[in-house]
Amino acid sequence: MNIGDKLSNFKLQATNGELYSNFAFADKYALCVIFASNSCTYSKAYWNRIIKLADQYEEDNMALVVVNSNDELQDNNESLDAMKAVLKKLKAERMVYLKDADQSLAKKFAATKTPEVFLFNSKRELVYKGIIDDQWENESQVMMAYLEDAIEYCLDGIDIDYPELPPQGCDILWKK
Repeated sequence: MNIGDKLSNFKLQATNGELYSNFAFADKYALCVIFASNSCTYSKAYWNRIIKLADQYEEDNMALVVVNSNDELQDNNESLDAMKAVLKKLKAERMVYLKDADQSLAKKFAATKTPEVFLFNSKRELVYKGIIDDQWENESQVMMAYLEDAIEYCLDGIDIDYPELPPQGCDILWKK
């Protein structure tokens, strides 16, 4: 996906048992989609920050969803049951965590890493993609909170200074 591209339609199973489509978030001013995994060291390091961002911007009418596109046949820690266990352990059962079992959404987005962020504005145009911040290993050392800045700019209707930054993380486990 390129900056300015429209959000693709999707319909995916969530850990709460519901099916979510892109239309489930139609009333939100912005939509942040983060591809993540249960096993990736980078994703694990970011989980608490992702939860904080979701909570922080909920009142600002932004939806944040996490999508797991990893092939569970290669790593059974990526199954829907394992996803539920991760949210329970993090005490984040409210988080919308979707399973992209056929990897169709990851392919539409051209996602390659976990975590990898895609932020859409109210017109569902891609306005930011890439990394969450500049310090995956240690949250207390973050100097550039790229995603948080992008969200603020998006919610204010301002162009984002750095709309595209290369993602850093584990490769998505593609089906063989």
